[in-house]
Amino acid sequence: MTELILASTSRYRAEMLSRLRLPFSSAAPLVDETPHPDEPPAALARRLAKTKALAVASQNPGSWVIGSDQVAEVHGAPLGKPGTAEAARAQLTAMSGQEIHFHTAICLSNGSEHLQACDLTRVQFRTLDAAEIARYVEAEQPLDCAGSFKCEGLGISLFEAIHSSDPSALVGLPLIPLSALLRQAGYRLP
Repeated sequence: MTELILASTSRYRAEMLSRLRLPFSSAAPLVDETPHPDEPPAALARRLAKTKALAVASQNPGSWVIGSDQVAEVHGAPLGKPGTAEAARAQLTAMSGQEIHFHTAICLSNGSEHLQACDLTRVQFRTLDAAEIARYVEAEQPLDCAGSFKCEGLGISLFEAIHSSDPSALVGLPLIPLSALLRQAGYRLP
């Protein structure tokens, strides 16, 4: 079986990929994630997923590499990882009572062939007050998560609803389309 590499050091993505029970390794893609001027959030997610896959594939000839990226969209603009508690509180304040779109793109590449998919998940945030936001950020420290929450943890309490064709996408690796791409590349899944 061809070696499978996850082009990410995200423990969240590694945990998701381990559900498919395929042996894999992880590698840091080391790419510039700066959006291009006027680049739509979905296009940014797709470009970064492919760039990450290609960066790792170029160092691992003959391997299949999974690149993934998630971009949150608020009123048509991309919203990245907060990095600080202050930025996380500001993001959550901006999302309070709003529907936010999360574009999660994947690219499976062996350097010459590129198989891609992108999931759209719509999240309806409930109206949050400043004290709730502060408590949440303090409790979960979601500083490395697009949108400043961890839906697999306490972050789920911030929502009214989630609309998606793939419940795993919001964590950062949509397993339904990834499974289809892996089968297309010759991996055997149930």
